[in-house]
Amino acid sequence: MRNKGLWIGLKQWVKQERRVLITSSVVAGGAIVLRLIGILQSLEWATLDQMFRFFPLKSSDNRVVIVRIDEEDLQQLQRWPISDAVMAELVQKINSYQPRAIGLDIYRDLPIQPGSLELAKVFTSIPNLIGIERIKDNTSLGVAPSPTLSKLDRVGFNNLMVDADGKVRRNLLYWLDREQYKKSFALKLALSYLQVEGVKSQAAAANPQYLQLGKVVFRPFEENDGAYVRADAGGYQILANFPRLSDFESRSMTEVLKGKVPPEFFRDRVVLIGSTASSLGDLFYTPHGSSLLSPAEPVFGVEVKANFISQIITAALEGKGLINVWSEPAEAAWIWLWAWIGASICWQWRSPQQSAIAILVAGSSLSAICLLAFVNGWWLPLVPSLMTLTGSSIAIIAFLANLREELNRSKEFLQKVIETIADPIFVKDREHRWIILNQAYCKFIDYPLPALLNKTDRDIFSSQEADIFWQQDELVFQTGQEQENEEYFTNATGKTYAIATKRSLHKDAAGNLFLVGVIRDITERKRMEEDLKQLTADLIRSNQELKVSETRLRHQAHHDSLTGLPNRTQFQEHLNQSIEWGRNHHQLVALLFLDLDGFKQVNDTKGHGLGDKLLKAVAERLTRSLRGSDTVSRLGGDEFTVILPAIPKVEIAARVAEKILATLCQEFLIDDCPIVITVSIGISIYPLHGENSETLLKQADIAMYRAKELGRNRYEFSESLALKNEKSIT
Repeated sequence: MRNKGLWIGLKQWVKQERRVLITSSVVAGGAIVLRLIGILQSLEWATLDQMFRFFPLKSSDNRVVIVRIDEEDLQQLQRWPISDAVMAELVQKINSYQPRAIGLDIYRDLPIQPGSLELAKVFTSIPNLIGIERIKDNTSLGVAPSPTLSKLDRVGFNNLMVDADGKVRRNLLYWLDREQYKKSFALKLALSYLQVEGVKSQAAAANPQYLQLGKVVFRPFEENDGAYVRADAGGYQILANFPRLSDFESRSMTEVLKGKVPPEFFRDRVVLIGSTASSLGDLFYTPHGSSLLSPAEPVFGVEVKANFISQIITAALEGKGLINVWSEPAEAAWIWLWAWIGASICWQWRSPQQSAIAILVAGSSLSAICLLAFVNGWWLPLVPSLMTLTGSSIAIIAFLANLREELNRSKEFLQKVIETIADPIFVKDREHRWIILNQAYCKFIDYPLPALLNKTDRDIFSSQEADIFWQQDELVFQTGQEQENEEYFTNATGKTYAIATKRSLHKDAAGNLFLVGVIRDITERKRMEEDLKQLTADLIRSNQELKVSETRLRHQAHHDSLTGLPNRTQFQEHLNQSIEWGRNHHQLVALLFLDLDGFKQVNDTKGHGLGDKLLKAVAERLTRSLRGSDTVSRLGGDEFTVILPAIPKVEIAARVAEKILATLCQEFLIDDCPIVITVSIGISIYPLHGENSETLLKQADIAMYRAKELGRNRYEFSESLALKNEKSIT
């Protein structure tokens, strides 16, 4: 009996709250759909960033310090990269102060003389020193680690996960590279620090696939966590928290080398050595990089990694610092809850002014709850919840306003029922029979009044039309709500009209229930709407065709039709831009002029069709072998150019040329036909061989012909350039 009573009470509540439940479900469903397709992602990221800026999850961490290499250090050294001798002295100096771990956030894949042997000995003698490498990914070819540190397994990768808006919000801990799991630079340093505390990495008891440090389990990031939509969840990531990055103490390299830093600054801490010189470009955007009133400002990579190390250590030792999210069903329920709250408030209060105040209080409460949850490490969906709170309240307020308006219309209509009305009007009883009709209605359907009285729609209209009218009338009888519908009907002469019928219920003094319907002829309006829709569709299609044509013509004007590479026009623009940039930033620019050896013989013996396919294969292989910032162009025939902007040394151009020679001499397989070709390369350097594009192109062309004369399959610099006398422009 009790269960039956509860069920009846629930049914009555649902009936009373039907409008609220429907509105909240529709609004919440719309917000969830917008969230799932990613429209709200940027807003939710921005909200998260604001919470990081105003409510950092932890205070400053003195367990991690930074030795920065800034612009003043570079000015004093007058070179970059720093020589191995200076680096060895710096690392030894820091190690003498007994830090727990030293992180070298500077690539050391190649020896930088002098002092290479000395640096190798230092690397070998310091067991708590960790170096970096960059694993090849979609954005970079990667950078190899120090050979010495690699042999000692004291290298961590420094790849960062960057969101679509260019900001770093995730910490990548592990990466599967060539069937081997590698640890990140931050994780390796954190583990070195935690080892002294007796904390070791282990598989979580609840899920062996999860990492556990101390009492904290690092749940891996999934592609739809929080506001993310189909994000890259590769490797083992966690959501990063970002306190104020300036909270990390730092000292310059010069201060350390001159002994101006007290020993306690390093003792028993994680020491990061990294660049804070803007000219070196090691910059990233984080939630602290911008605010509502100022443009985004990047931070240095070493600061981001210091934050990652701090988060791991804090989570392992203090059990806090991690950012948690709800499951998708829980977040959907949370969003729906606030939609229901907004609709319920307005449904109960009815007054727009009172409802507005109540919704403002509810919105403030929602924001406070989300902020309090964030301070405790939970990222709750604030933006979609606020949207549903306000959206459902607006929908209910609009609905109530419509009811009041319809009520006023009904009162006005009842005043005019006994008067002559121009619009067709019908009155039906509960059995759907016509009991009152005005002359306008009879004239509209072209039937006399006696033929209609006490008849139903099914006696006059076709079954299809009559069923529609019957359903619309019955809906009004059942719900008691006024309805307006657009319908079609055919009169006695066979002419079809589009009509808008407004139906409402009224009672007489005896309590008899009548349905009153008012009809408007909207045939002409519907025809105009259809014409407008067709015109709009035609305009949209024409606009799309114009955009496609414009894009295709623009591409054809600047790209080679065979290989898809930039043509001579775009090559000239890129070369001028590179020269201008190099002039403004005092950097070298290299131009490589390539001419295939023996290509004419391939055309003559194999045919022009196979020759064209060979040119396309050469273009593709050239593009894959170079940096994304380098420009590969085809000037015509078998002549190609490569622009290397912003290179620090002439030797770089030589290395690239050697790489191209090695790449192109490998056998091509075109239509099952093996082809081996070589290339002759001429190199000119801005500003050593010219200060404008015409001179550089001419010098590179001359150097290329000299390479052919000297035996082909080689490169030559313009004039006689001794690499050992080269100068870097910094």
